[in-house]
Amino acid sequence: MSALAKVPCTIVTGFLGAGKTTLVRHVLENAGGRRLAVIVNEFGDVGIDGEILKSCGIESCSEDSIVELANGCLCCTVADDFVPALTGLLDRPSPPEHIVIETSGLALPKPLVKAFNWPEIASRVTVDGVVAVVDGAAVAAGRFADNPEAVARQRAADQSLDHDNPLEEVFEDQLLCADLVILNKADLMSNAEREAVTGEIGKTLPRVVKVVEAENGQVPIDVLLGLSAEAESDLASRPSHHDLEGEHDHDDFDTFIVDLPRFASPQALVERMAKAVELHDVLRMKGFVDIDGKPMRLLVQGVGARIQHHYDRKWAAGQPRRGRLVVIGESGFDKDAIRALIAG
Repeated sequence: MSALAKVPCTIVTGFLGAGKTTLVRHVLENAGGRRLAVIVNEFGDVGIDGEILKSCGIESCSEDSIVELANGCLCCTVADDFVPALTGLLDRPSPPEHIVIETSGLALPKPLVKAFNWPEIASRVTVDGVVAVVDGAAVAAGRFADNPEAVARQRAADQSLDHDNPLEEVFEDQLLCADLVILNKADLMSNAEREAVTGEIGKTLPRVVKVVEAENGQVPIDVLLGLSAEAESDLASRPSHHDLEGEHDHDDFDTFIVDLPRFASPQALVERMAKAVELHDVLRMKGFVDIDGKPMRLLVQGVGARIQHHYDRKWAAGQPRRGRLVVIGESGFDKDAIRALIAG
């Protein structure tokens, strides 16, 4: 079947906190009447990103068109979760005209692209493009390498270098599969940092791929959608560190949930989160919290030492005003100590 007869799908990948959900929300808010659907996958069993997207109130993407797949990485649960979810969307009376798939921050995109060749869906969908979102400020700060300069020297000397750092390995696999790279949070970088990071990304990419700078995921929709990559037919040009592995696991990372009390102010919570980041190897925090005297829930997100927050919508009628925070870090971090620091 011609690719023109298939429903195009855009896979949005990127490491923890890169800004994938912000980018997807931007797509929804600027759909231009296109009927969209979203599959969002999270590392952990609380659907924070799905909740963020469902609060958009966009007519072209109703809440029932946002499918959450939590507590499992799509690159590992293709058969059990992804293919049935995709088939369910396609079988609707009014199927979506374009599907956006937001992977978890720890997912490898290539196994997901391979799944588009499965007989159940191969004739019905195509990968319009893999969009890799990069947290430019985090890369500039060396988040994905223990010693960025040393790793760069080693890579130049030995192209077959094995990667001992799981952060760098996942980050690189996401870039290696990309048809478009969004250098997000460019406003948090100097000109020299933007040039340096763009150069490092270029060294990683196996082929010519455009790198687009962005702030808060603000990229024109025509740039993001309509890439016509047919990526499932182009697997050979998308190398992966895990090509020779039968399975990919996430033993290097762990996640848990902190139940939050009501806080007197956002700053009271931010200070506790910052202390946890300072003392423990926390990669990512995100969740909702009840602030005393406020009718709206506070959305709080932390990437390393950068913690942002804003009121996203009113608590739903009858909804318990229960605060919950998802914490993700490298395996072995002290969950009890982090929970005590944040929740008290």
